[in-house]
Amino acid sequence: MGINRRNFFKVLGATGMTLSVGGRLAAAPEENPETEFKAMLYDATRCLGCRGCEFDCAFENDLPEPEMVEDETIIRRTDSTRRSVINMHETSIGPVYAKDQCMHCNDPACASACLTNAMKKTPEGPVTWDGEKCMGCRYCMISCPFDVPKFEYESTNPKIVKCTMCFHLVKEGEMPTCAFNCPGMAITFGSRREIIKEARKRIHENPDKYVDHIYGEHEAGGTCWMYLSPVPFEELGFNTRVKQKSYPELTKGFISAIAPVDILLPAFLLGIHEATKPKKNKEEEK
Repeated sequence: MGINRRNFFKVLGATGMTLSVGGRLAAAPEENPETEFKAMLYDATRCLGCRGCEFDCAFENDLPEPEMVEDETIIRRTDSTRRSVINMHETSIGPVYAKDQCMHCNDPACASACLTNAMKKTPEGPVTWDGEKCMGCRYCMISCPFDVPKFEYESTNPKIVKCTMCFHLVKEGEMPTCAFNCPGMAITFGSRREIIKEARKRIHENPDKYVDHIYGEHEAGGTCWMYLSPVPFEELGFNTRVKQKSYPELTKGFISAIAPVDILLPAFLLGIHEATKPKKNKEEEK
């Protein structure tokens, strides 16, 4: 396949200029009262540890059925075959369950690092991945402060795998399958403002039941998955050292100080990707 030199250098120049001034190729949608992000609240005091959300997630997203867990003390992580896991943690008050999946940051580092806009923050709130745009650089994996995106190393046509907050359902006005089917009502779905209000209400009404902290309200600049817990979040294995500002915001000054050769390398890779991808027919271009 021949390389279209005009398109290659056009993309190369535009990308280099964008990165050199510290801008972001994939700016996150602005949240406002009219287009407020949808969000999820996980209440660890209500979780039964049934793992039904794992099975529902696998079924909804055509993933392998989760394996049986013989030893609950082993902490499992999400991978290329499971977008969500429930783990049991031994804490200062006894066993407590906690859910692990993509946090869907308000201003996600993965989308900021993505050179082709394959990873993006949708106006509805979920962070999604588009395989048609992905060039396989895996910068999203490196940039995520929560270590969420996973790569299908075993596949000949690998994908980046992570929770999408059931975006295909959310954009139709429905709730994610894990929230819809949770028997203990440990997962609540709503607007981000409603979720924060509900979380604060629970803490206020039951101060002895919860730690006074909504994890995700401010972490990494705020996320669309938030948590309540009866114990400090470090006891549940959460990253409590994550910054309060979004990571793209924190790196703006750094990007502008990077040597030109480091800036142009990603631009060069993007240029190759754009210039060599299959041509679309005229109808698709329109």
